[in-house]
Amino acid sequence: MIDNHGRTVNYVRLAITDRCNLRCSYCMPEEGIAFAERAALLSYEEMERLLRILTGLGVDKVRITGGEPFVRRDFMHFLERITAIEGIRKIALTTNGTLTAPYVPQLKRLGIGPVNLSLDTLNEEHFYEITRRDEFQNVWRTLQALVEHEMEVKINMVVMQGRNEADITDMIALTRTWPVQVRFIEEMPFNGEGQHYAAWKWDFVRIIEHIQKFYPTLTKKPDPPNTTAYNYAIPGHRGDIGVIAAYSRTFCGTCNRLRITPQGLLKTCLYDTGVFNLRDLLRQGASDKEIATAIEEAVSHRAKNGHEAEAARFAGMPVSESMTTIGG
Repeated sequence: MIDNHGRTVNYVRLAITDRCNLRCSYCMPEEGIAFAERAALLSYEEMERLLRILTGLGVDKVRITGGEPFVRRDFMHFLERITAIEGIRKIALTTNGTLTAPYVPQLKRLGIGPVNLSLDTLNEEHFYEITRRDEFQNVWRTLQALVEHEMEVKINMVVMQGRNEADITDMIALTRTWPVQVRFIEEMPFNGEGQHYAAWKWDFVRIIEHIQKFYPTLTKKPDPPNTTAYNYAIPGHRGDIGVIAAYSRTFCGTCNRLRITPQGLLKTCLYDTGVFNLRDLLRQGASDKEIATAIEEAVSHRAKNGHEAEAARFAGMPVSESMTTIGG
């Protein structure tokens, strides 16, 4: 598919659940949010059908996300099924790692990757403060298992003023001996509580400047097509570094992705309020062709960038959703 700005769209981020067993401060309030009822979620069969429709439209990369995918029952069986869909070239996964370690061998066998592991600190005390849960050791076991099984790993660290900026260099140290990419992400306002602009205290420029103070040999690498990250290497390190301007939104010009929320809402931009509900079309008996046509129509009216999408939200409604309801 080609959108109205000439961008090829070949990637979908599919959130299979809005539930998560952590309560990260940048994602939701401590008390959690009102999670969707099971009947409101897309079924695995509905998701599989949508992926088959999307591959017919040229989508060849899928990222499974949540919420936390592993809290949904029979998740691995679903992964098994979608790996058999003709036309899907790559299936990636985002996970918080708390429940993932036992499934790493199976993920390896299925060819899943890269695996993006959400880990905002290597300090166990800071981990508890950020996530409000005592799960660091389980996440660490997952990271070790992924590395031992030689899987492609990207560690996602959201940089937060006064919370974990002191942990940036510890995270970079992992790349010295492990072939992982550590990606530092600007904080976004998707915290389920309403807008807060802490991201501007640690935007991508400041993150890069901070890293250069400790690693003056930091070297810019070529950025792959459609990447969301500015990519860097440190001479002598096996892994590398990425910095994602998630709030500054500097990568919109090459955006190739759609999002489907756990309740079936199609989003053509992270910052929009959703275009229409695919679940409703499915349950109203729409044919594959009718659904494909609706998706193509939505893609032909995409916002140019995240700032335009945010400005077009209903009556200027501020960004206030939890990332767990959108798909991280």
